[in-house]
Amino acid sequence: MRLNRFLLTGTCLLAGLSLSSQPSTSKAATPQAVGTQAISKPGTLTASAPLPTALTLPDAARSLRITYLSTNGIAGKGLVPVTAEVILPAGKAPPGGWPIVAWAHGTVGVADHCSPSANPWSERNRAYLSAWMKRGFAIVGTDYQGLGSPGPHAYLNTRVEAYSVLDSVRAALASVQGLQNKIMIVGQSQGGGAAFASAAYAPDYAPELNIRGTVATGVPYISQELLQHMTSAGAHETGFNPVIVYTLYLAQGLSGYDASFKPERVFTAKGMPAYRAAADLCVHPLTDKARADGLNFSNALQPGYQQALAPALHAMLYPTMKLKQPLFVGTGEVDQDVPPALQSGLVKAACAAGTLVQAHIYKGLNHDQTVNASLPDSAAFTKAVMADQPLTPICTPTPEEHPTR
Repeated sequence: MRLNRFLLTGTCLLAGLSLSSQPSTSKAATPQAVGTQAISKPGTLTASAPLPTALTLPDAARSLRITYLSTNGIAGKGLVPVTAEVILPAGKAPPGGWPIVAWAHGTVGVADHCSPSANPWSERNRAYLSAWMKRGFAIVGTDYQGLGSPGPHAYLNTRVEAYSVLDSVRAALASVQGLQNKIMIVGQSQGGGAAFASAAYAPDYAPELNIRGTVATGVPYISQELLQHMTSAGAHETGFNPVIVYTLYLAQGLSGYDASFKPERVFTAKGMPAYRAAADLCVHPLTDKARADGLNFSNALQPGYQQALAPALHAMLYPTMKLKQPLFVGTGEVDQDVPPALQSGLVKAACAAGTLVQAHIYKGLNHDQTVNASLPDSAAFTKAVMADQPLTPICTPTPEEHPTR
């Protein structure tokens, strides 16, 4: 399984994120101002508009695109506007309202027009989130700070992602009828990391939220030990590696808030055109450009590039590995975007810290296939945590066959 390459590849971006959505040029309705707020605080709703039918989920009832205030995760203080989708299932709400899936999305890009709330759902995510709605959950999906709202998108910054996720739920609970404060945090790839980060920050940042558990697939993880492997990363890369796309976005994100960042310290002359294009291109077009330019780690990155990216890499760390609520982790055995070695590292670290973890490895499945393949196992996990039933930890999973393979 060439573990060293997995470690090097994963730590270059530490997240090998998903090519999970397919942004289009479709635009969501412009949210209308809700009114003057006497007191502004994280989770304050500032605008709301119906979500166009083309952008919502099948069999949904009320669907909204909202703008709300969130703590600036880059600075750690101050308020910034963030956008999100709120989608309620059809039918009569259960007593107390629909419980919530706080959805954390995978990589789409760093430009505003790539934001999920302004684009149709990918086929994979449409099927996945529709399954959660059939379980009786409403969906609250943030775009993250800087995607679809002013300011830079600090790509893979765990604090930015966590504040955006948690404040989107606060805003939905305070402003949308038919919801109840019972929450599952769910995410994939970049969003898997965002989901873990949200659960880690929640006890201190949003203790009033009744989070029952976290479900993450393709979840990234980095440690100081893995960072050391980056010193030799790229030395043996000759073919295209999708992680180069995520490196371009990581650098673009850092450039938006670090005035001292110099992209020439990260990218060669061959890599600079793709870096500049990453400011505007969504993930699939940028991947096409990186392929067309023949980029790989040996010809696109400068020696010592990881030092120039150090602030962004540090911002990818989780504040703690001990989560208050149980964690479900789904890993594809042949995941090339977030190598299984990295996901196994997260499971081991979380288990060692005292988190109750149920980990599953899906035999022969890749990064994308694992998302929907994990649904039966996450359904059992979710049923247990929502009902306060005991769970059996699984910290050393073995590959499991899946009938959808």
